Amino acid sequence: MVVSADLHTHTTASDGQLCPAKMVRLARERGLTALGITDHDTVSGLAEALAAGREVGLKVIPGIELSTEWEGREIHLLGYGLDWEQGELMAFLETMRQARQRRNLKIVARLRDLGYNLTMADVAREAKGETTGRPHIAAALVQKGYLPSIDAAFKALLDRGRPAYVPRAKIPPSVAVKVILEAGGVPVLAHPGLSQADDIIPALVNSGLQGLEVYYPHHDPVTRERYLKLASRYDLVVTGGSDFHGRSGDSHADLGSCTIGAPEMVRLKERWQRIRDAGD
Repeated sequence: MVVSADLHTHTTASDGQLCPAKMVRLARERGLTALGITDHDTVSGLAEALAAGREVGLKVIPGIELSTEWEGREIHLLGYGLDWEQGELMAFLETMRQARQRRNLKIVARLRDLGYNLTMADVAREAKGETTGRPHIAAALVQKGYLPSIDAAFKALLDRGRPAYVPRAKIPPSVAVKVILEAGGVPVLAHPGLSQADDIIPALVNSGLQGLEVYYPHHDPVTRERYLKLASRYDLVVTGGSDFHGRSGDSHADLGSCTIGAPEMVRLKERWQRIRDAGD
């Protein structure tokens, strides 16, 4: 059987537009054989996704994407195969949720100072899951007619250096690696070409990093080759995915447009088993 796995997707549990069950069904319709659900800083969509996967005969990989910061740069860590109901993980995610909510309040207050008539109730209407963040604030600005698109809202107001930007809680990437490992998952550095964080890779490997997201829509062939060589140098597994959010007209690619095959999936499973065996 031809294996086609998209291991980077977002549902309504964080900032995607499709509920987990619809995401799974769409992946099945697209001919994918495996799907990674990697919502931002939450695992609340995994139960629904796993149930839908069993129903339609699609392998769902339970995952997450954790947001961290290092030397003023936003660094994302993907976690695959983790015990997503583990108590320590749930406590960590609740701490992140509270910090994100405090940030949201500051952003909305700053927008109001700038003349945008926006409330947290407006933002809440754009969020379909428990995780609320800048994408939902951007969507609320679009809904109220202030900006033409979510991307435009980020570029004008919400990106780093823009008038309504508020720094996130500073969680080091090494902490995210540790959290994923302790939950029995495989920590992978997400879209390293976007983060421009090659200089942190050796330190993260020492912290327990297990993989690089080499195949990503915004990685050109030269970038992919560079990360394939780095993965080989540090004995890291290679992953890939579309970063699909279910929206049209934004910067994210379509579901199934960036995938990995059987060799990469076998190595990911072997690495996951190694981590599980070490934790027993």
